[in-house]
Amino acid sequence: MKRISTTTLNKILVAVLLASSLISCKNKEKNNTEVKTETAVLEKREIWTKEKANEWYSHQPWYIGANFNPSTSINQLEMWQKDTFDPETIDKELGWAENIGMNSMRVYLHDLLFKDDPEGLFNRMEKYLTIANKHNIKTLFVLFDSCWDPFPELGVQRAPNPHVHNSGWVQSPGQKVLQDTTQYSRLENYVKRTIEHFKDDKRILGWDVWNEPDNMTGPSYEAIEIPNKVELVFNLLDDVFIWARSVNPSQPLTSGVWIGDWSEHAKMKPIHKLQMEQSDIITFHNYDTPEEFESRVKQLQRYEKPMICTEYMARPNGSTFQGFLPIAKKYNVGMINWGLVDGKSQTKYPWDSWTKTYTAEPPVWFHEVFNTDGTPYLPEETLFIKKISSEVNNK
Repeated sequence: MKRISTTTLNKILVAVLLASSLISCKNKEKNNTEVKTETAVLEKREIWTKEKANEWYSHQPWYIGANFNPSTSINQLEMWQKDTFDPETIDKELGWAENIGMNSMRVYLHDLLFKDDPEGLFNRMEKYLTIANKHNIKTLFVLFDSCWDPFPELGVQRAPNPHVHNSGWVQSPGQKVLQDTTQYSRLENYVKRTIEHFKDDKRILGWDVWNEPDNMTGPSYEAIEIPNKVELVFNLLDDVFIWARSVNPSQPLTSGVWIGDWSEHAKMKPIHKLQMEQSDIITFHNYDTPEEFESRVKQLQRYEKPMICTEYMARPNGSTFQGFLPIAKKYNVGMINWGLVDGKSQTKYPWDSWTKTYTAEPPVWFHEVFNTDGTPYLPEETLFIKKISSEVNNK
């Protein structure tokens, strides 16, 4: 019988010990993975309770800002596409906003941007967030939007239709995608990957998952909207909230109501009920009088959650900074008006410019705060915004 040398025996023992150690490490790694998986299930993101939502809000400033699309972009595609992304203008215009006390912007994304170039989109979002953060501005990103042109296309965007309000804005998803359930997995990927990429980014105020989901109005688009659009959006909106929560974002999710009776005993439309029940914080739109605005705030108080008005300010309607902001301050409602700088979206023109012909600037601007050169449209407005913002946020 052949003897095994001491050296060989030692080598065998070392090999056995190493193998044992590797098996132990693998088992430990497996156990850790199992623990992490169980923890992830336990920590699954739920709709924020009113306590959680109010705790979050207690650490926020009073949000006052604007829906932002740089003056050089006609729509959200032109804002974000590689060839037309304009950080210089974004920096300049957000600087003007900062100078009057604004600390928040609501900014639209689009599913086609992700489909075309996800990493490029994320890189440009990062550049935008860096600029906004430099100006002490947080951003509420909008993922989907039911308003205006139902046939969006990437590439060079159309020129503005002269004197027409928001003549180049586009829906997301477009009508063809909305009707094609085989494309919903792409929309799911867009929602999940976008939020997951930025889910712990403190520069982000939150995620507005769908703007005015049941909107069927716009410049001459009513005739080509599909009859079952609201039904399709309703079903998809429910999924969007589920997709968004599945990646456990630290920021709140919301979708703002914009029409209808929101009072306690009113028969709320199913899609509005879904929006309110699924939102971590309450957001809404109001372009009416100060009295109507205050009435709406009181209707929504029953949810006992933080409120942000994510669209307001239409001067001819009576919706003004001087009329709305003191009420919002009284009830601690965040305020994000439509429009910052006059530009290609042309929202200084009123909604009736879709049907009425304008040949010159309207007698009173509908939206927007600044001229394209940065001078205020109404200096008394910007002074008022700066004053009331300072009173609340610089205590």
